[in-house]
Amino acid sequence: QVQLVESGGGLVQAGGSLRLSCVASGRTSSYAMGWFRQAPGKEREFGAGINWSGARTGYADSVKGRFTISRDNAKNTVYLQMNSLKPEDTAVYYCAMRQSSFYSTRDSEYDYWGQGTQVTVSS
Repeated sequence: QVQLVESGGGLVQAGGSLRLSCVASGRTSSYAMGWFRQAPGKEREFGAGINWSGARTGYADSVKGRFTISRDNAKNTVYLQMNSLKPEDTAVYYCAMRQSSFYSTRDSEYDYWGQGTQVTVSS
């Protein structure tokens, strides 16, 4: 069984930065990863994705140019560097694993999820 554990969330002022981490344990061979977020009263939305090798990444328009997803396969860890944070980035952030080499923007195509980490951006 796969477990995903996120960390790195917190409270930050607008314009600040945070780095989220997600450590995967269990059977984790050749998988793509994604970061999603869910704000209060809103549906969960795709933020960023990365394929197994790390060579291909993708971002939602709302975070493009501000967020960077990366991974260290030796450590079974994926990161989300978030810069120039805005109040509208406030949400619970989830990492997700897809048992495929390629990421997807659809949450229904991911097989495992972390418990989420809260990010709050104050104005």
